[in-house]
Amino acid sequence: MSILASLNTGVSGLRAQGTAMGIIGDNIANAGTTAFKSSRAEFQDVIASNLKGILGGNQIGRGVRVAGVTSIFDQGDIMATNRDADMAIRGDGFFILKNPAGGESSYTRDGAFRFDDKGRLATSDGNLVQGYKLDSETGKTTGDIQDITFSSNTIPAQGTKEIRIDSNLDSRLKINATQFDIATADKNADLTSTVRLYDTTGTSRAVSMHFYKTGNSEWTWHATCDGANLQGGEDGKMQEIASGKLTFNNEGKLQKDELMNSNISFRGAEPNQKVDFYFGDAIENRNGTGAEGSTQYGSNSQVFRQIQDGYAGGTLTNFSVDEAGTVSGSYSNGVTKALSKIGLARFENNEGLYKLGQNRFKEAVLSGGPLVGEAGTGSRGAILTKSLENSNVDIAAEFVDMIRTQRNFQANAKTVTTSDELLQDVIQLKR
Repeated sequence: MSILASLNTGVSGLRAQGTAMGIIGDNIANAGTTAFKSSRAEFQDVIASNLKGILGGNQIGRGVRVAGVTSIFDQGDIMATNRDADMAIRGDGFFILKNPAGGESSYTRDGAFRFDDKGRLATSDGNLVQGYKLDSETGKTTGDIQDITFSSNTIPAQGTKEIRIDSNLDSRLKINATQFDIATADKNADLTSTVRLYDTTGTSRAVSMHFYKTGNSEWTWHATCDGANLQGGEDGKMQEIASGKLTFNNEGKLQKDELMNSNISFRGAEPNQKVDFYFGDAIENRNGTGAEGSTQYGSNSQVFRQIQDGYAGGTLTNFSVDEAGTVSGSYSNGVTKALSKIGLARFENNEGLYKLGQNRFKEAVLSGGPLVGEAGTGSRGAILTKSLENSNVDIAAEFVDMIRTQRNFQANAKTVTTSDELLQDVIQLKR
């Protein structure tokens, strides 16, 4: 009987609208959940029968059903937190997590991370954030993704391997007829400057640089150090540890720099430390232009820049993450070192991901496999540090949907009560 069918039709509406209300309630409940993605119910009608077969038209509907629930992956607002381990993704992509117990991978946009007792970057429930290890020399990623770990809070000392000295040596000066004499170098040299080198134990050593003009476009330099700092040296007595020669062309550019002598053996450190005294991109022996670094122009002699790559040992004081996901550690000795790079995964169909709860997803058939790589590449988004992504739930829109769903539910309830009244009338036909 059609009256009985109308009861079932009304019930299908009640079920569908009840499910929709549950989804709306879930959205509202997670309006404050970090990186939560809202969902919506999608309905389809149900056809019971065709009165005239396949001729078209004359079809009777028998209600509605929930065809699917779609997650909305719109970008949530980015909120600054000023907490170092907080991260947000601006654009497409997910942080990659690994369960330390079973090794299963999952994915999240919730970047509220912290470090566990083993120095590993992890979520609040212990899943480990995955990324790439960086080569200490080239800074490039190496191997497959692995745990992001600060295995040590210290950085070992590094002896100076190269010191760059940018200077101008006055072309107007006359040739210095005085021979280098370590006892009178401070008085007779055309230019004297002090630089600092680090030995292999990370101890800073003061070194004096003396420059002499020996020809129209030629200069010699001599590096001296107090014997108290040198193996076999005498306290208070200066000793030469290196010397070289600089040649300039007629334009005042560095043509050639030569190291003539080097014997750098600091007390208590590795003997015969090799240091490259770099005065600029010499044309002849460094295949440069001669314009960057030391020059011989008609202005006062001076050393205006010195940069060396040695440092003392240090302890980790802070860390930072740039938009490419590079995790850099800042140490007490002033050194900032790139340690690792956070990996991101992208999917062809985010809506097909399987929700696991705890703000995590896993791949599914409909999502396709993860496309793993570095942030900012392959359509992956950028990583913002000291920030979190807010939920993308629009409370106002949810309330509107709630009102509409409530009215739909009430209308379907009316269908049920009206059908019940009709059935009651049928039952009362025979008394």
